[in-house]
Order: sequence, then structure tokens, then C-alpha cells
Amino acid sequence: MTKRNEWEEFFDGHAPVYMENSFTKHTLAEVDFIIEELQLRPDSRILDVGCGTGRHSVELARRGYLMTGVDISSGMLAQARKAAKNAGVRVEWIHADATEFKSNNAFDAAICLCEGGFGLLGRNGDPFEHGLSILRNINEALEPNAKIILTAVNGLALIRRFKQADVEKGRFDPTTMAEVYPMEYDSSEGKKSLLLRERGFVPTELVMMFRQTGFEVQNIWGGTAGNWGRRRIDLDEIEIMIIATKTANVG
Repeated sequence: MTKRNEWEEFFDGHAPVYMENSFTKHTLAEVDFIIEELQLRPDSRILDVGCGTGRHSVELARRGYLMTGVDISSGMLAQARKAAKNAGVRVEWIHADATEFKSNNAFDAAICLCEGGFGLLGRNGDPFEHGLSILRNINEALEPNAKIILTAVNGLALIRRFKQADVEKGRFDPTTMAEVYPMEYDSSEGKKSLLLRERGFVPTELVMMFRQTGFEVQNIWGGTAGNWGRRRIDLDEIEIMIIATKTANVG
């Protein structure tokens, strides 16, 4: 099967050891936060976009929520299925690119966390349309007034970190807020490396993107895994969190 982009190849290879990453160790606290923020009954339907190994979906399903997880990586979904089986819960797993995913179901809420595909560009991906496509697809899958919790790479941190030399060498493009970097990662077959491309976002831009795709943003908070909270953004942290409500159909 031809890979959709470099990120699919990366996650397929990294999937067996993904849960060894330190940022995956805060699942219970993160799910507590999600439940408190969404304020939904346990039998509500929740869409998890970019679900990865299913750490949030499986725990939410264990607490009674009806979960659907979508991910570009078949390797990550294989790990998610194992996790759901081990937890004794049922989750619907869908292998799809979030920019192309369509659903016939109507969900009561959506989550798109730990970047969840949002901002993970292929080498030839459109840095402007990519995130908008994901948001439109989520909007179409949601009931009216449903909430979404999304985390995105903190563009403020990118701006503070990169220098003009990085721009000249093609490591960072300030016109698209995209960085290009080699990633060496652990896989079941040992060390591998890929050249990856990822986009950051600034809060004002995210508010406009959400409005354009039928959402109204309620809050923007610090969203780095392991440090979620109703707090101001740290300029140098990895991710920021958006809490928004569907206010219009865009399909």
C-alpha cells in the first residue's frame, strides 16, 4: 500500500514503541479534563481525530462513552485495537486521513489531541488547506452546538526558537509557519529516520480558522501534554489548546 505521506510511514514504524514516550503517561488526568470540559453523559458519542494508539479513546470508552477513533496510521490503529481488547471495551476504529475523513454519524463532541494530524503536513501538503479540511470534516460530523477540544503546535514557540539562518537553510518557512526536520525514531526494526514537515499556529489565526469552518472559540489555553489546564499559554510550550463550539454547518 502506498503511504499517504511521511507521517503515515513514521507512525507505522514508531507505533510499537509509541506508548514509551513520556508525554503518553498522563492519560487518566487528561481524560478527567476532557470529561469535565465536555460535560456529556457517559453514553454520548465522541469522535477522536488522530486517535493514535487510542489512549484517550480507550479510557473514555472504559468510562462509558461511545468512541470512534480515526487515524492515518494502520500501525497505530493496530496498537489501539490491542489496547481496547485488553481494556475490555469496544471502540470503532477507522483508517483514514483526517483531511479526507467523512462520517455518516452525528457525534456529540470531538477531540483532536497531541496534534492529532492537525498541522502534520506531508512534504507536498498545502499548509493552508490542510487544517481547514480537518476542521470542516469534524464540523460535518458533529451535532449542532457540539464541542471540540483540539491541541495544535504552538507557533509562538517556533517564532521564538528559529533564527534567520534557519529560514535561509530551509528549516523554517515564516510564510507558512512550517518547519522541516529529520526525525530519528525507534521502531520494532531498530532506528529509522525520515524528513518530516510540521506546521505551527498562532492563536489569532486559529480563531479565524475555526470561525471559517463553523465554530466559535470559547477558550485558548496552554495545551502541552501533561500540563493541561485553564491557564494562559506559555510562549515556549509545545502546544496550545482550543475549546470551541459548533455554531454553523459548513458542508
